[in-house]
Amino acid sequence: MHLLYEEGGELRIATVLSSSGSGETQSWQASALSGKHLKLKAKEVWLQFDLANPQEVLEEAHGIAATIDLQLLWDCAPDQEFFFQTIAKEYFGDTISTPQLIGLAIALQGAPVYFRRKGRGVFMRAPLEQLQAGLAAIERRQRELLQQQAWQEELIEGRLPDALHSQVNSLLFRPDKNSLAYKAFHGACEQTGEHPARLLMRCGALDSPQSYHHGQFVQAHFPKGTGFASDFQFTPEEFEKAITGLPTAQVKAFSIDDASTTEIDDALSLTPIGNGLYRLGIHIAAPGLLIQKGDRFDQVARQRMSTVYFPGDKITMLPKQFVQYFSLDAGSAHPAISLYLEIDASGQRTQTPVQSALELVPIETNLRLDDWEPLVDEAFLAQENSSLPHHEALTRLWALAQNEHQKRQEQRVKDGLRAEVLGQADPNALIRDFNFKITSSSNEIVIEPRVRGSILDTIVAECMILCNQIWGQALAEHGLPALFRTQKGWGPQRTRMQTTPGPHEGLGVDCYAWCTSPLRRYADLVNQWQLIAMIRNGVTAKMTAPFPPKDSEIMGIAADFDTVYLQYGEYQSRMERYWCLRWLAQAGLPHSIYARHLKEGMSRLEPIPLHLPIPELASHPRLTRAKIEVMDIDLLDLSAKARVLELETSPSEVSAEVEGDLPE
Repeated sequence: MHLLYEEGGELRIATVLSSSGSGETQSWQASALSGKHLKLKAKEVWLQFDLANPQEVLEEAHGIAATIDLQLLWDCAPDQEFFFQTIAKEYFGDTISTPQLIGLAIALQGAPVYFRRKGRGVFMRAPLEQLQAGLAAIERRQRELLQQQAWQEELIEGRLPDALHSQVNSLLFRPDKNSLAYKAFHGACEQTGEHPARLLMRCGALDSPQSYHHGQFVQAHFPKGTGFASDFQFTPEEFEKAITGLPTAQVKAFSIDDASTTEIDDALSLTPIGNGLYRLGIHIAAPGLLIQKGDRFDQVARQRMSTVYFPGDKITMLPKQFVQYFSLDAGSAHPAISLYLEIDASGQRTQTPVQSALELVPIETNLRLDDWEPLVDEAFLAQENSSLPHHEALTRLWALAQNEHQKRQEQRVKDGLRAEVLGQADPNALIRDFNFKITSSSNEIVIEPRVRGSILDTIVAECMILCNQIWGQALAEHGLPALFRTQKGWGPQRTRMQTTPGPHEGLGVDCYAWCTSPLRRYADLVNQWQLIAMIRNGVTAKMTAPFPPKDSEIMGIAADFDTVYLQYGEYQSRMERYWCLRWLAQAGLPHSIYARHLKEGMSRLEPIPLHLPIPELASHPRLTRAKIEVMDIDLLDLSAKARVLELETSPSEVSAEVEGDLPE
């Protein structure tokens, strides 16, 4: 004997091995067609029958179920509940075979639009209105499937359907996985085996891998767009109110920046005060005078946290109006927070206490590194009567920079770190900065190495480190929470932001708070608010500062800033890798180039900041130099394949370690 039973919503057949009980309490030990042993109760069994081959019965029943006219069956069914055996007579007549009966049960079970399930083998036909709605939904679904298939075929052929033109970004970066467009797009990608962006590029809907990488980042961090609302501005009256009462500093300040820098946050001045002494001024743009905690400008700045830098472009933290009013551009006086300290002719700091002031600072010159860096060297500074401006100031500042650098290196050695060498590094060093110059019209890329340690670089770096150190200590002494940058020499999370002071071992300072880039970093803007309160209120600053001691909000800002700043840095690195690969592709493939082995087969190309895996070098010593051939590049995966052409017999000496302790 065989049993028709339900399992998981599907009707199956099992062969009885033994039975016990009777009526509603009867149960069977049975063997399913798959060979699985199971115990069935009376409430689970739809039908008992005796036929020779149950597998053939089930197959025949499925064939019959597929031929049943469900509309006719619905017309034959009564309005009240019915057993499937009862309606079988209405549909097939008085003579009913077992396969027909089972086939009818399968058809009823598989037609929820026409019949509602009411119990074991019991059904009730759906009301007419619900049936019509269900049939309309099925028809609509069939049309959608046909449309999906048509779109999918167009995509596979390399044509973007007209209806999908407006959905390209959403398909790539924020897909609605239940939408017809996504299902067609996903199906096309699966069928062709292509990356979604590659498929869209083939269809002409995406112009380059660069658009994909940038769009992915923008969607993740700037879902409402990278621009600012047209009404997101302050009035001239608001600006004048913010700077009312500020005195004008009696200095002639100058800035030192790259040619591409538009947000000039910092400037320097050096004023002789007699007896061989000089008053050094470190002047920092002061947007914190206008932006107030919690206002609409603060909300946007806090959301962005920082200006995003990447080759060829940037996404600013603040709108252009702030740059126009607060950037320390030459030719006028700008609101700034100034730090004043006294130095002698040898660049040594005197014991005179430092001073901080809110004032308008006249900016005389914006020195650009592209123009001045080749001119300012030891020979230039040694001249006694140079005709170039700022000669004396740069000479004294270079002496100061050397002294401050030496102090920091002594502290680094005490902390167990290697002392860094000051001065112009070897042009063949592996640790270098690079300038990426991209022609907007043709997207041609030029990557130029910029060796670390130039005199102008060092002057700016040491002055800013000194400023951040002094102001960080001042905030700590006044009991004000701030965003302090700390770093341990070793271990996980070695560099982080916190609201209490701590040493930055990498820089060799006991306290360090980012304060010198308030137009570009939200951490610096927060610290500027605290500094303004300190300068204006002194010992009572704790009662008036935007963030009082033990404030939980500034703790959240510290955590958020670290997270966002890391993500922005990762994007900058990813785009630098993209443009390095573009540089290689622009040179033509295959392309021969020299590389240095770092470790475990990872190597660094010499002329550009690109790391590539080269397994052939895995067994060779660190810094082994090899001539390699780059054979293939994937700008979507940001990967390249390379092989070794020639291997030098022994690693050459290099003037800088590949991995070093870098200021963060």
